[in-house]
Amino acid sequence: MNRSPRVVVAGLKGGSGKTTLSLGLLGAFRQRGLRPLAFKKGPDYIDAAWLAAAAGAPCYNLDPFLIGEENTLPSFVSRAADADISLVEGNRGIFDGMDLQGSQSTARLAELLSAPVVLVMDASKMTRTAAALVLGIMKFDPALALGGVVLNQVAGARHETMLRRSIEHYTGVAVLGAIPRLRSQSGPDGGKLLTERHMGLLACQEHPDAEKALETAARLITESVDVEGVLRVARGVPAVKAASRPAKRGSAEEAVKKRRAAVVIGVLRDSAFQFYYPENLEALEALGARLEVVSPLLGKGPFPDVDALYIGGGFPETHAAELSGNKAFLRALKTRIEQGLPVYAECGGLMYLASHIELNGRRLPMAGIFPFGMTLEKRPVAHGYSAARVCAKNAFYPEGTVLKGHEFHYSNPMRLARKTRLAAEEKTSFALKMERGTGIEGAMDGLVYKNVFATYTHTHVLGTPEWASGMLAAAKSFRKTRSFRKKGAAAARP
Repeated sequence: MNRSPRVVVAGLKGGSGKTTLSLGLLGAFRQRGLRPLAFKKGPDYIDAAWLAAAAGAPCYNLDPFLIGEENTLPSFVSRAADADISLVEGNRGIFDGMDLQGSQSTARLAELLSAPVVLVMDASKMTRTAAALVLGIMKFDPALALGGVVLNQVAGARHETMLRRSIEHYTGVAVLGAIPRLRSQSGPDGGKLLTERHMGLLACQEHPDAEKALETAARLITESVDVEGVLRVARGVPAVKAASRPAKRGSAEEAVKKRRAAVVIGVLRDSAFQFYYPENLEALEALGARLEVVSPLLGKGPFPDVDALYIGGGFPETHAAELSGNKAFLRALKTRIEQGLPVYAECGGLMYLASHIELNGRRLPMAGIFPFGMTLEKRPVAHGYSAARVCAKNAFYPEGTVLKGHEFHYSNPMRLARKTRLAAEEKTSFALKMERGTGIEGAMDGLVYKNVFATYTHTHVLGTPEWASGMLAAAKSFRKTRSFRKKGAAAARP
């Protein structure tokens, strides 16, 4: 049985202050000499990157839709066992899910983990009404373990006193803190701790002073929240049945042999391509792959000698000039693809493989693998969970495989001139039929060219285990082909 300290940070709605509280608590835990571990509920890479930076360790995903309820507790317990405390940041409102029953909600996740909830509440322009909201949460789901409330956007000492007395009197729930309303210049971004972009935060990798923002969050929460009270809540959890721990690694000699024999999978990773679930990368390594991180930005070195390539999502549009300017890398990538290199591209990776990205009237050339360019819309083109069935031959998935994932993008494919498009489309095809979500065009996704598979759907290996095995199979097949060609070339020499 496992009694790992754990707490879920939830809110009444998106934008209520969950991330600020979570980042500050993680920093405060570390200041106390604890080893925290962060988890994120929901299909999210940006908040997860901030949480990882605050915790000093990878942030793992605990989304019941993406990974399946049956995998949620085992994944949590196997990772949390080595941490002093685990913090799970929820998403949206605490009961918001996919249906009337609140399936896949933060409340449901807390129930699966047998974890208490600390509710952060935006208390702007209210006093006694806050107690009614907390009481409503308790009545709506009596089984929910509500460990305490943290007030946000508190106007001053009098406001805090009224809120605290009302909530504790009418509900019996402890108020664990009151975060003041930030004035201008209070945070490193002029009144806000974290800059927003699109429908979320500016990515940690692109923030001009991420370390200062995290320090500010830790100081703010330390000064305004009863951190020891949160720790007491987290430590008072019931025992849960422990999942099987991952097998221990072999000897150093075995590791060296495995490394020499492993296929090499390149991962394009920098501030342009940031969106990777750590579980996906760890799964590739567990299956025997050696990962090589490569940056395609200008001046970052030659194209790697790899057996397959994984291009995750991110914001290639904010780095389009630099990506386009690295013409040597783009040419090398296209050459390798023509030679059969397996490439798996998600969202931003799909954009990178297009003919160009159009920004402010400029066409910035990209890899030119697919017969369309990309424009950026002002509103999301697709946003939410997705599911797709493999309907055609490709290098990664057997036909009939169902992918569970999510989409979130502002980019929109823009068709090229008819003559160019028709010539290119003879060599490309779609391999995914969307059962939920938007896809690339006409409810189709998974664009295939040779051994390239490009999709708007982000997948998580725990919910779609075929992803990792498909990556390894494609890499091994290409490696054998390369070895055969090298042997043939050597035999042909006089």
